[in-house]
Amino acid sequence: MYNMVSLMNKEQAEKRRKIMSRSIMLGHCVCDPRKPCPCPNFRDFDACECAGEKLPTAKSAGKIRLTEYVKSAGCASKIAKKELFEMIKGLPNIKDKRVLLGSSSGDDAGVVVFPGDSKQAMVLTVDVFAPSVDDPYTFGQISAANSVSDIYAMGAKPWSALSIIGFPSSLLPNSVMREILRGGIDKMKEAGIPVVGGHSINDENIKCGFAVFGYCERNKFIRNAGAKPGDAIVLTKPLGVGIAAFAGQIGQADKKTLKQIAISMSTLNKTASELMLKYGVNAATDVTGYSLLGHMSEIVKNSKVEAELDFDSIPLFDGIDELARKGICPGAVERNREAVPISILNLSELSEPQQNIMFCPETSGGLLVFLPAENAEKYVCELRRKGIKSSAIIGRVTGKSAKGLIKVISKRKEEFSPIKIKLENDMKKKQEIRKETACCAAEGGELAGKSSKLPPQSESDAFASYMSAVMAPGAINAKNKKLMALALSVATKCEPCIKINTDGAREAGATDAEISEAVSIGIAFGGAPTAMFYNTVKNN
Repeated sequence: MYNMVSLMNKEQAEKRRKIMSRSIMLGHCVCDPRKPCPCPNFRDFDACECAGEKLPTAKSAGKIRLTEYVKSAGCASKIAKKELFEMIKGLPNIKDKRVLLGSSSGDDAGVVVFPGDSKQAMVLTVDVFAPSVDDPYTFGQISAANSVSDIYAMGAKPWSALSIIGFPSSLLPNSVMREILRGGIDKMKEAGIPVVGGHSINDENIKCGFAVFGYCERNKFIRNAGAKPGDAIVLTKPLGVGIAAFAGQIGQADKKTLKQIAISMSTLNKTASELMLKYGVNAATDVTGYSLLGHMSEIVKNSKVEAELDFDSIPLFDGIDELARKGICPGAVERNREAVPISILNLSELSEPQQNIMFCPETSGGLLVFLPAENAEKYVCELRRKGIKSSAIIGRVTGKSAKGLIKVISKRKEEFSPIKIKLENDMKKKQEIRKETACCAAEGGELAGKSSKLPPQSESDAFASYMSAVMAPGAINAKNKKLMALALSVATKCEPCIKINTDGAREAGATDAEISEAVSIGIAFGGAPTAMFYNTVKNN
């Protein structure tokens, strides 16, 4: 065994020598011309990726967390809708008699005629995104469920699939990629379709998806158009995946919520699709990265109707309301908001956190189904009997509109308004609030009762309540408020406040660079004495 290991090491060393000699002669790494040779990874880890050697981080890795290897999780990793339209503007429309529905329609999938069969049509789609969960097998399942969802949204049946995967092969163990693909293959098997091949690429960022081929009767595919006045609107899965996934990345999500979204994302929309056909669907789409309002705006615009949604009827994953109140939401929320013309929206009855939920990027979300009102209750009841417990009627089509309109109503605006968040009654919570919001609270607590100048306890509680409301996310999110408070803490030379607000800013997602800039602003307003004070505090 020792001689075999030695021989293998010698062979690997010779392979490395040959490859690196070529790179050094050229002055560039042969597998990444952006880098010199020896590259930083070789100098730091004694590993030559060009020679197929893996970095030590991969060899010593325990439990791999996929979301640590991506910038944006799930469908939040997609190019912003508004930017995408700018990118593809001017591309030629496909004019081909074989094409029944092309990319210019903006539907969930393309439809082409089936060769030699005048009654059947092929439905084709592809979807690829970054991980929204940490477990490789679960990510593969979600990728498959998300990709095949476009086929289900069209009212078609999936037939076969091809896998697409980007993977940092030098950074992570081979078993991670194998588990991702195994999860996808198993989920496609559950959908009744084979994965017949695929394509892989060595990529710094993990991503996975599938090209899926389906079929339907030639003129019976369901579009994101065709909604009619009087239709009820049904959503088959809860909202909040993007918010929960982002919260998970920054350590703010409850394990129960992360488990819920994983189960939901890996659940096929097969049953919801089959039953919507049974109950006379007029229009449908699946809710993914562009949010509920983003996808719904396409339906009302294409159908030339106006619709009313009841926010209070929309199913949410556990804890999403609280995360939204705290201002915890991914950047894709703002990109989704920018992509929907404000002229077609009436969100005046919603608080900012409620609006963020409506623009939350979903991954492998539910179907958004428009169907006759008299059939909607039956549809939802049968969905629930078959295990889709969160399905609900969330609105109705109220009439016709040339440009398409959406109004969202709610009687719970105050509940979602951060200014109206009620303090917890238990003493521990009160003490935490006083510590965080009452400037120099630690010293004040020691002096309580010794100085007649201190306000009575009831007034202290009132001030703490006021400060809690002021510091809660509203028009300004939680992170920016904490950074503002940090700058003021420096400018006013409050030592306890600096630590409290530095920690608070980090918990709200602020980077070291953002914290440093906030401190700099405080010093700029306070002058040289403030700089000297802060340096003393920092070094203690």
